[in-house]
Amino acid sequence: MSTITELAPVALGADDIRGRVARLHGIRAAAEAGPGEQATAAQHAKGKLTARERIELLLDPGTFQEVGQLRRHRATGFGLEAKKPYTDGVITGWGTVEGRTVFVYAHDFRIFGGALGEAHAQKIHKIMDMAIAAGSPLVSLNDGAGARIQEGVSALAGYGGIFQRNTRASGVIPQISVMLGPCAGGAAYSPALTDFVFMVRGTSQMFITGPDVVQAVTGEQISQNGLGGADVHAEVSGVAHFAYDDERTCLEEVRYLLSMLPQNNRENPPHAATADPAERRCEALLDLVPLDGNRPYDMAKVVEELVDDGEYLEVHERWARNILCALARIDGQVVGIVANQPQVLAGVLDIEASEKAARFVQVCDAFNIPIVTLLDVPGFLPGVDQEHGGIIRHGAKLLYAYCNATVPRISLILRKAYGGAYIVMDSQSIGADLTYAWPTNEIAVMGAEGAANVIFRREINGADDPEAMRAQKIQEYKSELMHPYYAAERGLVDDVIDPAETRSALAAALAMLQTKHADLPSRKHGNPPM
Repeated sequence: MSTITELAPVALGADDIRGRVARLHGIRAAAEAGPGEQATAAQHAKGKLTARERIELLLDPGTFQEVGQLRRHRATGFGLEAKKPYTDGVITGWGTVEGRTVFVYAHDFRIFGGALGEAHAQKIHKIMDMAIAAGSPLVSLNDGAGARIQEGVSALAGYGGIFQRNTRASGVIPQISVMLGPCAGGAAYSPALTDFVFMVRGTSQMFITGPDVVQAVTGEQISQNGLGGADVHAEVSGVAHFAYDDERTCLEEVRYLLSMLPQNNRENPPHAATADPAERRCEALLDLVPLDGNRPYDMAKVVEELVDDGEYLEVHERWARNILCALARIDGQVVGIVANQPQVLAGVLDIEASEKAARFVQVCDAFNIPIVTLLDVPGFLPGVDQEHGGIIRHGAKLLYAYCNATVPRISLILRKAYGGAYIVMDSQSIGADLTYAWPTNEIAVMGAEGAANVIFRREINGADDPEAMRAQKIQEYKSELMHPYYAAERGLVDDVIDPAETRSALAAALAMLQTKHADLPSRKHGNPPM
């Protein structure tokens, strides 16, 4: 470690202002260099960048303004009094992303393994407070070994201050956690409290108890990545919203996400000029979605047709894949898209899909992002596991999120919209501002086959040819209650539209709803299902 970062008293150099300024520049240079080339090489050998290299990739060139660079810990015991490096293992400050202010803190694994101590925590607290006061996003670049054991309970209290500020900032400023190394124990709760979590395969892990503890308690043997690696959290637990193969790609995607978010809950997301005409016809949609409701298709291709230049950022792409959540732009305006995915489990809603969509709707509502919902849903997934796992409670989360949302809400029914799942997926009855449908829509309490079996049970069972009678009654039910204009005739759908005109219809509706204002009842907070 550089002698400049040790406890030795600071010599002032020449006894004039120039001498003192020269000394200041020397101290700053040493602080920026960190503990030395050997520690930097060890970091690079693990396939990881240093904290400052990460900040350079995240922010616009030359915009980073550091806060607390000369901070040192004041702990004693266990040899700490002889090691007092500048920054105390965390780099904090602000800069810009595409010209807009963003606050950031980055653990420096080369110093105390990025472990959090009292001074380290106080630096993070300050930058979080500054982000909240300035009304600007906060990005944390996490690469730390947890609490600094040598500092005892003071380190744990530091985490408490971070959690409290995460909660206070929730829904006020965007909070993004980028996992670039280990994050174990209580430290893992801070990312869980933020809006979006990014992870890098092979180098980042998150878990409450590590593999050694798991083996000691349960006898199970598992690796760190097997327990809490990027793929585990992106596919199984749903803790991570995004997972990438390397840090550079990951940080580029963080910048892209920030370009679609407002600075805070008092602003709208940034509008972007587009050469993609709002009135562009989407003739491909006529072939993408089969008329037969039992045939699957890829909803992602529908989204590509509707949004500007076919570009969108899917959130939780690999978790709960029977529902698609994405940020995109339509005529330059940022929208959140929630869509059933018929390619996976026929697009049914289950526990994980309900949780995924509910969280996404809440984020969009918090940050003034209009919500476009694309429906092709046959219902909730039946099964003992779903019922015992609390599908009622989890499904209610999505219902609550939609009912509580005050942003512009537009729903479009492509094919099936059955039962309670239709109501939950932002139907007009729970407050959608506008509801459109294609002429292929089937809105009903349940599918025609199931309905006919219930309503006409006696006629079917008493017929000479039950199957012929069942087919007759199914067609009769479809003709009476499931034709494409039934819901429109009763005011439950605002218009039945040509699929090719969907983009222009959505763009016009979004433009009209830009000035929407809705107030919720005065209350301390709601009590959503958990």
